[in-house]
Amino acid sequence: MKKRARVVVIGGGVVGVSALYHLARKGWGDEVVLVEKGELTSGSTWHAAGLLPLFNMSYSVGQIHKYSVKLYRELERETGQRVGFSQVGNLRLAMNRDRMDEYYQYAATAKTIGVDVRFLTPAEIGKLWPLCDIDGLVGGIYHPEDGYIQPADLTQALAIGARARGAEIYRKTAVMGITRATSGGWVVHTDKGDITCDHVVSATGNYARKTGEMVGLDIPVMPVEHQYIVTEPHPALQERKREGLPELGVLRESDGSWYLREENSGFILGPYEKDAPCCYVDGPDPAAEYELFQEDIDRLMPHIEAAMARVPAFAEVGIKSVYNGAIAYTPDGNPIIGPAWNLENFWLSEGHSFGITAAGGAGWQLAEWIVEGEPTIDMLGVEPRRFGDYATRDYLIRKNEEAYAHVFIIHYPDEERPAARPLRTAPCYERMKARGAVFGQKFGWERPNFFAVDDMPQEDDWSFRRSRWFEAVRREVENTTRNVGLLDMTAFAKCRVSGPGAEDFLNWFVANSVPKQVGRLCLAHALNRNGGVHSEFTIRRESDDSFYLVSAGAFQRLDHDYLRKYMPRDGSVQFTPLTGAMGVLVLAGPKARALLSRVSDADLSNEAFRWLTARDIVVGSAPVNAMRVNFVGELGWELHHPLEYQNHIFDALFEAGEDLGLAPFGIRAMDSMRMEKSYRMVGTELSIEYSAFESAMDRFVKLDKGDFLGRDALLASREAGLDNLLVTLEVHDVEDADVLGNNALLKNGQTVGRATSGNFGFRTNKSLALGMLPPNLAKPGVEIEVELLDRIFKAKVIPDSPFDPKNERLRA
Repeated sequence: MKKRARVVVIGGGVVGVSALYHLARKGWGDEVVLVEKGELTSGSTWHAAGLLPLFNMSYSVGQIHKYSVKLYRELERETGQRVGFSQVGNLRLAMNRDRMDEYYQYAATAKTIGVDVRFLTPAEIGKLWPLCDIDGLVGGIYHPEDGYIQPADLTQALAIGARARGAEIYRKTAVMGITRATSGGWVVHTDKGDITCDHVVSATGNYARKTGEMVGLDIPVMPVEHQYIVTEPHPALQERKREGLPELGVLRESDGSWYLREENSGFILGPYEKDAPCCYVDGPDPAAEYELFQEDIDRLMPHIEAAMARVPAFAEVGIKSVYNGAIAYTPDGNPIIGPAWNLENFWLSEGHSFGITAAGGAGWQLAEWIVEGEPTIDMLGVEPRRFGDYATRDYLIRKNEEAYAHVFIIHYPDEERPAARPLRTAPCYERMKARGAVFGQKFGWERPNFFAVDDMPQEDDWSFRRSRWFEAVRREVENTTRNVGLLDMTAFAKCRVSGPGAEDFLNWFVANSVPKQVGRLCLAHALNRNGGVHSEFTIRRESDDSFYLVSAGAFQRLDHDYLRKYMPRDGSVQFTPLTGAMGVLVLAGPKARALLSRVSDADLSNEAFRWLTARDIVVGSAPVNAMRVNFVGELGWELHHPLEYQNHIFDALFEAGEDLGLAPFGIRAMDSMRMEKSYRMVGTELSIEYSAFESAMDRFVKLDKGDFLGRDALLASREAGLDNLLVTLEVHDVEDADVLGNNALLKNGQTVGRATSGNFGFRTNKSLALGMLPPNLAKPGVEIEVELLDRIFKAKVIPDSPFDPKNERLRA
């Protein structure tokens, strides 16, 4: 066994072996090793059903799955190892309009990443799957490139490919501990000896939390029991085989929450039932291999009966075996792929609930990230740092069981799952609730999405189309535009960067120039090494050597970890986390100054308190960092304050603002208003897949200030010619739905770009979208089409900021 390696991969399932294979393929073959405590595939891989579903609503996961399926088709030819890839296709059924809307929205995403999806009528479904009863169906979608594979054979093929490039695999080698090397790397302690390395990849499946404990990480992964049934052969399937007919595709009845496929002329039925329990909550036995749990058929009966009704032949065969094994899950059901937080060169590929499908793509992007320093696709949907320290053991049990039960539910764009909520609440939570707030959550924080009005139930109404909350949001926008509104943004990520080296560091870390004067603000972006946008910060200069930074609440761990990992190690820069200590209330609207003047003695005149400045003031009796900036395009302030003063400030504002029409507004109203200002968001318009210039952020990039992170790559991309430019679009003739994001943009019937987000603008009375187009089409007046659910609508490129383009209201 080697004593020194560049990378040690821990875990010999398909996910770990794929990471090894791709690292070897990147040229590191003779410097990478894999250690596995038992045999390859002896964890969850061996009992996996081997399905390869391309369907996924996540832009990140969709690209990962697409790559995997393409790789698996080629792997047998490369390695000589049969992988058992059966490209039989995948058919998903729909029994109602909402399900079809989900499929239409997914198909738009699929089109933008190049996945072939076809819509079928019930009659066409009957021809494609003659054993399926089409009664009650409204349609379905078909993936011709989908199918299933033999997981153990796939893993062996990846291992052969890795070994052929010089990589080594050590079976029956248990990891006993992981410590930091004095040289700055890692030492992986095994029962066969130690291996010193630069990088560690944790791909340990059911053992993820135990592996994390070795290095001080609380990894948000916990397995859930998953059962599937294998039946005896059925005469109809045997007859089809004798006649040389093709194998039936994988059938999924989403509304029944099950999948069905052929297996040796019989069936495999895989239900996703409610009340499936988490398992290994404190970790598996260290010696566990090829482990299964006692089956529980009673738990599956509703799904068995649904499958019998849809496929009567399934009721005519006996059960041969039932598998009940552990599948690793995360709270949102997507895997975690990428760097761990607070640690250098420790990488995670864990929580793979669809591990066979994701393994190829996960290994591909991990290898790119480790070897080249950056991934090549937007990985936000699978980022390990999308969860925070709120994801405790109890939280994982509740959320992961929910994620499992929700595999086949309709994934609405405004879906808010209820388990383990409320968890993190601002002090004004109960006050907002009493005023009709209907909450969503980000990073564990409860935030008002909208406020129920009149006799509207105080509950959400999810849809791919305009739903009950549409009119409630209209009223919030109208009041904020006419009077003054209050938004709770306590969930913002907040920190302080200080010290004698703070200014120089931040000027290198972000593309904009940090404020030179105390009290000034700027919007600044941290790029990645390829010139894409990684993070966005509002920066206030507090003093000569202190800066207050605010970023999106959903990306707290991501943004703060990214910042800390680039900070100098000489002690010249200090980082202070402030999210849990500071609340934020946003006051916005033409009467915001009048209201704030009633509760503060500060001079709030335009001459004394200009746009993009900040001052420390007193509101009521509470100290407040008032920052004249907001995300809705109205006169207003963000009121940052020590959290214990929040209700005092809240009450003072509402007592003083009743006659001014003060009313709360929520996140959905904010999103409508930001769309009318063409404001970009990280994760939609701002992404590592697009350079800062492609996202039209030129005014926030100061090339003349000297070097900054990503500068050289950004310049090189511009010199090579930009592939995309961000534009604002007006979508014409819509009636009951607006662009949601990831919609295909078309010109003469051909896909030419993708919408990044969309909404209805109540102030402009327009359906709007932001999107990426080739530069030759990214000009005001150019007409294109946008695919929106089951229809194609005309759209036109319009100038940015269709509402108040000169920012007169902001500067009022």
